[in-house]
Amino acid sequence: QPLQPSLFWYYLLELSFYWSLVFTLPFDVKRKDFKEQIVHHAATIFLISFSYCANYIRIGTLVMLIHDASDCFLEPTKIFNYMKWKKTCDSLFMIFSAVFLISRLVIFPYTVLYNTYYYSMEIFQPFFGYYFMNALLIILQLLHVFWSCLIIHMVYKFILQGTMEKDMRSDTEESDKDEEREEIREKEKNGITYFSNITSNNYIQRNGSEPLNNRTHLTNGHVKER
Repeated sequence: QPLQPSLFWYYLLELSFYWSLVFTLPFDVKRKDFKEQIVHHAATIFLISFSYCANYIRIGTLVMLIHDASDCFLEPTKIFNYMKWKKTCDSLFMIFSAVFLISRLVIFPYTVLYNTYYYSMEIFQPFFGYYFMNALLIILQLLHVFWSCLIIHMVYKFILQGTMEKDMRSDTEESDKDEEREEIREKEKNGITYFSNITSNNYIQRNGSEPLNNRTHLTNGHVKER
């Protein structure tokens, strides 16, 4: 399997991309599938590196191509979601869901796993690379099933409600947090925070005690009433 320059750069770009995801993962929004993402990135990096070193170029490029087929629809979906282009985001998400489910639940197991697990034994005897490669591929397939369940649930909600639900992987999205911060700033500007402090001081005075800011502290630690 000769390594062409285009495949070399494809390997290099894919490996650097997943390493960048590992480095930025601690600073990203923590979602419910945080552990699954770590396992996915680690398995992918090992697969890319091992397939390159062992010269499993055909298997490696096929696995990367199957994963990139759906990812190229996922990134524009995120962009339009942040831009609040609801209809465009929903349409792209439906396309992404179809490509993801077909590529990772149909093409990946029947094209990749079947050949690496069964067909390869008709040519070679079992060896370390066989077990190591197939173990990582099976881990990827289990993660595909996990994320497919989340996607199917979101598509089901979309069909019933007619609008896309928030990301099932997280209770609070980053955009929701930004909106909450903006609401808090607006409330502070409108004096709501100040008004709540005044009402709490009045409540303390009605119960027979003075606010702490009307008292004077002496140097010996005692409090002198004004």
